Amino acid sequence: MPYSVRLQRDDVSAHQGSADAGVRRLVRLRTRDEATHIGRGDTVFSTRNEGFVEGEREQGLFVHRTRLLSLYRCFVSGRRPIPVTLSQVRQDSWLGYYIAAAPSQDGDADSPDHVAQNALELRISRVVGEGMHEHYDITNYTPEPVRFRLALEVDADFADLEETRGERQQRGTLDRRWRRAGDAHELMFDYHAQHRFSHQGERGTAHVRRSLTLRIRNDGESPTRRGRRITFTIELPPQGRWHACLDWIAGVDGEPLPTPACDAFADVEAADQDGALFLREATVFTTAESTTLAGVVTEALARAKFDLAALRLPRFDHGARAWTIAAGAPAYVALFGRDTIVTAGQAAMLGPEMLRGTLIEMVSWQGSERNDWRDEQPGRILHEAHSGPLALLNYKPQARYYGSISSSGLFPAALAQLWQWTGDRDAVAPLIEPALRALRWLDSCTDPRGFHACTTRSRKGVKNQTWKDSDDSIRYEDGTEVAQPVATCEEQGIAYAARMAMAEVLSAFDRRDEARRLRREAQAFKRRFNDAYWMEDEGVFALALDPQGRQVRSIASNALHCVYSGIADDAFVPRIFERLLAPDMFSGWGIRTLSSQHPSYNPYAYHRGTVWPAEHGPFAFAACRHGLHDCLERICRSQFEAASLFDFRRLPECFSGHPRDAEHPFPAIYPAANAPQAWSASTVPALVQAMLGLRPSAPEALLRIDPNLPAWLPDITLGGLRVGNAVASLRFHRGDDGHTSYEVLDLRGELRISTEKPGNGESREVG
Repeated sequence: MPYSVRLQRDDVSAHQGSADAGVRRLVRLRTRDEATHIGRGDTVFSTRNEGFVEGEREQGLFVHRTRLLSLYRCFVSGRRPIPVTLSQVRQDSWLGYYIAAAPSQDGDADSPDHVAQNALELRISRVVGEGMHEHYDITNYTPEPVRFRLALEVDADFADLEETRGERQQRGTLDRRWRRAGDAHELMFDYHAQHRFSHQGERGTAHVRRSLTLRIRNDGESPTRRGRRITFTIELPPQGRWHACLDWIAGVDGEPLPTPACDAFADVEAADQDGALFLREATVFTTAESTTLAGVVTEALARAKFDLAALRLPRFDHGARAWTIAAGAPAYVALFGRDTIVTAGQAAMLGPEMLRGTLIEMVSWQGSERNDWRDEQPGRILHEAHSGPLALLNYKPQARYYGSISSSGLFPAALAQLWQWTGDRDAVAPLIEPALRALRWLDSCTDPRGFHACTTRSRKGVKNQTWKDSDDSIRYEDGTEVAQPVATCEEQGIAYAARMAMAEVLSAFDRRDEARRLRREAQAFKRRFNDAYWMEDEGVFALALDPQGRQVRSIASNALHCVYSGIADDAFVPRIFERLLAPDMFSGWGIRTLSSQHPSYNPYAYHRGTVWPAEHGPFAFAACRHGLHDCLERICRSQFEAASLFDFRRLPECFSGHPRDAEHPFPAIYPAANAPQAWSASTVPALVQAMLGLRPSAPEALLRIDPNLPAWLPDITLGGLRVGNAVASLRFHRGDDGHTSYEVLDLRGELRISTEKPGNGESREVG
């Protein structure tokens, strides 16, 4: 039967009325608002907001985490053009309108009002792919013929993204050449670096070769180059127009990468055909509502789909319908094990493409030997793989690094999700043994009490190899840091869920003895966990056990992951939700990573007070599973109301834990937050899946549902939902009595839909 939870009243109810809505209509939050970035795949172009690059921290054209273009300025008649209107168009494209004074114009050449009346217009359009393509268009809107100079100042430094934040570590040689190439002119930058290394058994010399070629095709006179400046002399009659195409061509190990086509700015499908395929086939969400949060929900869902497609890493594709993604932009454009696995699972309602591609790719990186420099052991699943110079030159181990407990437990759980959504035996069967190897590694990664804990062996390894992996995230209740190895509560839950998930898969593949063994082990582990971690006086699990087996009694969001994973005893679940939705944990915009009453609480600290949208997908699923619909509604509403404040309805990586009240009408953004962020994007469909109670079982041609739409989302339609070989379109509607009904609008293939409430179930076959 469903549980009930007594939720404490807080200030949220006071500002969910019309006054709060009026305030929020004027609030627009933007991550990293000092800069603009566009990106696709392994490429990110980050600029100042006026559209150019001054060589500052994390700014430039980055390909494979290497800054190819470190300086980029534009001058018209020796002056900077005046920005008028600049904006992203898509995640991979940008357009800027500028004006400049004609050479003979009287008055203040820096006054936008004055210049606009007699202007030269400069329009720049950009699109990135594995390089960048730009159009420069200048139009003479003055009544007189004009002759002037356009100058571009460019340079390259081939810094690693990490080096742009601090000291340069790599040493290399950089050659610059200017030449004519047919009907084009080219400025070429060639870079070579090497590093002799010796790290805990790894010895050798690593090399990196990168290049950048600026290829220019333009109307009129040929450009000239002097130092860092390329100059064009331009003559235009009234209403005359000058055009140039600029290709920024990246080179890796002597091979040029393909730049976007000249028409890619206007044609998204030409820019990314596989991404366009996903966007056509992914589940579509619509609503008939306009007076509630429903519009925000569908806008956030659409934004999430586009962001996930833009974060795809094409070099890891395993076909058009099997691919994986970067963790986030601009700082996390790399393959991350746990980030991509979590994202693929949370976004599975959109389609199985990311699950298929991510699991296949993780197998290709799975640990095969002991390598202390990389924290690698046989069976261990990858934590991160970077392609920047510092990683490839082996200044750090992140070219292939395994320092995470989470990844190895998440892999088997994701395999079960692939089975549930697709029922594809041919896809799942080859992944069973890699998943079992990951479980065996988990079995080897235990403390003396049999709980999962791990200490880095690498001189440059990750200290906390748990869900919250910042160095200072695990602290005692008095604020002091906990020594390693530390057995955090959520990692025990991930390991439990991994065993239960693999038992399900093994049973389906007629390996029932192994499945029974895993279930027995998991159940015994669950009992020991609840005995060791439960804090009766607090009504919640301890954050961790320290190396001596003592409870780390800090109150943190980790405990709610234990409900999601299923390791929490059912009797404890209502109290856990009650505790973690109390005002010191629930800010009004979500659940904080750490209680605001903790001495180490800091609303800006990465894992000591911020709110992470990515945690709220698991929290919502946990509430759904236990029939705690008030908790589910509160969790989901907090995230969609937060999304309503952000540009593009895009949830960032994390934001501050300030309380939602009259003095804090919106949260602050974590200064280095990424947006788009893969698992924040995937949180959006996960929240909706939880509210609809969707549980696929493709092997049975079955979709179980338990829809409970809140008043702020009274109607939603899912178009093209894929379960196995079936494709269904379903409409869900909340009636005046609060009951949610559904209807099947379209169904292709065989699928039974079973509506289930706690303690009651009915099933009707459709199609």
